[in-house]
Amino acid sequence: MPDIINLIKKWWKQIIAVVFISMILAGAILFLKPNQYLSVATAVPASSFAADKSVFFNENIQSLYSTLGTPDDLDMILGTASLDTVYLAITDDFNLYDHYKIKETGNEARTKASVILKKNTRVIKSEYGNLKVKVWDTDKTLAPQLANSIMEKLQSIHQNLQSAGNEFRLKSLLAAKEKTQTGKDSTGTVTDKLKQYEKLIAEYQLMVDTKPLSLIIIEKAKVSGLPDKPKRIQLLTATAILSFLFALLIALLLERKNNL
Repeated sequence: MPDIINLIKKWWKQIIAVVFISMILAGAILFLKPNQYLSVATAVPASSFAADKSVFFNENIQSLYSTLGTPDDLDMILGTASLDTVYLAITDDFNLYDHYKIKETGNEARTKASVILKKNTRVIKSEYGNLKVKVWDTDKTLAPQLANSIMEKLQSIHQNLQSAGNEFRLKSLLAAKEKTQTGKDSTGTVTDKLKQYEKLIAEYQLMVDTKPLSLIIIEKAKVSGLPDKPKRIQLLTATAILSFLFALLIALLLERKNNL
């Protein structure tokens, strides 16, 4: 195997040429790409027990549960973040088909814009058990608006899902109360049953009205002063190293061929 130092001395012009051409091509591509700014919104999970009426009204049980949830409570929210529904809604809110300059019209433009938004978004569970919504955009003032809106949309969807059970129980209680009042239900003491229904209805009505949160937003996304993508220096450095190794490998193969 030829000595690497001697190999470089012999083929240095060719190696430099390969590295130089690779750097020129990579630089042209990178500097033609628009800057993208990153904004990040952060939230922690609220306790899933917050939507349970017994936790809300029973003082003995209240002390057993924290107002914060566990990292596992984020798994369902992460699943929702993968759905197109979230990104279609945000696309409509911000007319992103115009921002992304989509040539198509109607539903096709709407769908294409939502795909671009989804591609530029990452919803992750951090190592600290937080939910982070990351959005990259060429408009540094729009990026935080999109990140915050996606976080709020996820919070709203799961807040409504948590409240759905209480809304169903409230409707059932109202129907049962009405049935008792009309005399169609003659079992038990009517007055006592009505009092019990009224108490439960008041409690469930409060739960429905308050709608406990599913996420607690601890840090809204902010405008970033510096672009996050493309990482030109890092990519150019990697290009230089890889092109040098590639040129060295080609020189080695040619040297072996010449020695045969």
